[in-house]
Amino acid sequence: MSAQIPRPYRSTPVFDQDTLPAALRRDHSTKAGVWGVIRVIEGRLRLTFIDPFAEHVLEAGDAAVSQPQQAHFVTPDGAMKMQVDFYDRPPGG
Repeated sequence: MSAQIPRPYRSTPVFDQDTLPAALRRDHSTKAGVWGVIRVIEGRLRLTFIDPFAEHVLEAGDAAVSQPQQAHFVTPDGAMKMQVDFYDRPPGG
């Protein structure tokens, strides 16, 4: 019997550089027990984790995981499209 790959319980709309909410552009985090998977669909996006500090440039096709309660923010790098999927258990598989 193989392990079941978790599915997101919720996803944001697809955001572009103009519709990306201000709340995602400033420090924020998921709740306890919630993982976020930031997926870049088109263009580039900078993902910044606060503590410990780390910055990643994500390009189309890339994804990054935000751990529960891990403070971070995103910054568009020109035209882009992105979406966040939320999981109630680790999204690896």
